[in-house]
Amino acid sequence: MYGLSEADRRIRDTARDFVDSLIPLEVSAELAGGLLPKEVTAEHRSRAIELGLHGTNMPTSVGGPGYTALQQVLVQEQCGRATNGLAWVMATPPQWWADVATDYQRERWLLPSVRGEKHEAYAITEEFAGSDVSALATTARREGDEYVVNGVKWHVTSYNLAHYCFVQAVLVGGEFAGQHVLLVVDLPWPGVEVVRTPQYSHHIADEHPIVAFTDVRVPVANLVGAEGEGMTFTQDWFRFERLMVAARCVGAAQRLLDEVAAFANERVVDGKPLGQHQLVAGMLADSATELFAARTLLYEVARSIDGGADRKTLHAQASMAKLYCSEMAGRAADRSVQIFGGRGYMRENVAERMYRELRVERIWEGASEIQRLIVARQLLNRGPAAVLEGARA
Repeated sequence: MYGLSEADRRIRDTARDFVDSLIPLEVSAELAGGLLPKEVTAEHRSRAIELGLHGTNMPTSVGGPGYTALQQVLVQEQCGRATNGLAWVMATPPQWWADVATDYQRERWLLPSVRGEKHEAYAITEEFAGSDVSALATTARREGDEYVVNGVKWHVTSYNLAHYCFVQAVLVGGEFAGQHVLLVVDLPWPGVEVVRTPQYSHHIADEHPIVAFTDVRVPVANLVGAEGEGMTFTQDWFRFERLMVAARCVGAAQRLLDEVAAFANERVVDGKPLGQHQLVAGMLADSATELFAARTLLYEVARSIDGGADRKTLHAQASMAKLYCSEMAGRAADRSVQIFGGRGYMRENVAERMYRELRVERIWEGASEIQRLIVARQLLNRGPAAVLEGARA
């Protein structure tokens, strides 16, 4: 099915079995605000590393498993089946860093991240710069062997668990004034302070605080790539993460369909299983059909990456995958809550948790509206063949 090789299926099944071991802990995590005992989370992280499920996007040159894009998708699809971020221990450090990291950056941050010893956060989004990162207001000014960074970042996911963060800023002065840089900042670090930590709809261990950078001095050695290249790395990260979001949404939709189909078979209403009532049967059929279409799209885009499709084509196709899979999963969650009825509104029910958790998938890493603009722009500028087939217009 789906043209998976034996190696692909082995990786998928390993990830599925691992996630199955996490699912029984979901309700406990939910009722504890997303937290599990630290020793339990540490055990899960160690197990993920042992099974080859951590850093699946990292090449063998830095100690990663060197999985294909399709295999990475298969792992993250299983990640999406668990609520409360429990499967986030199958982390994916920034895949683009392996090609541009200096020896210093490689030893200090990259290799420890691949080994699971360090974890990163991204400080990119701002109050008035979300999906459009070209509107960033955070600045970086070169002073000798340091950059001085000033600005406030929003939704810095995993900041509370991170050992370092990537900060994107606009250069002030110099040859590349007005262009972007990406800097690595160790945490904690002088001048970096949490303004506040908002509460979100989901309950996971990873917080998303608002973080202020006030006259933060960052050594030039912490510059990723070169001045003016910051946007390139962010776009690469967005393209990768959009595909991983799509994969996790497909996994979530599969979990929902499994759970609600079983319930619809067991629940008897008016003398027959709930699923035999036509309106409910229609909802199940819609969820199954959309899931099949979404998974097929997702795998095809991953294969395009493995096949070496050009950068612009992949940018549009990753946006299509993120757009369709995230919206599909939202519809599947809504239908599942409806089919479960009152049970679907209980926090102990997977549909209720998924309903809350999946909503953000249409927002972060570029809102659905941004994905539509990206696809339309490519379509109009390069033609349908370039977007749908990867052919050059």
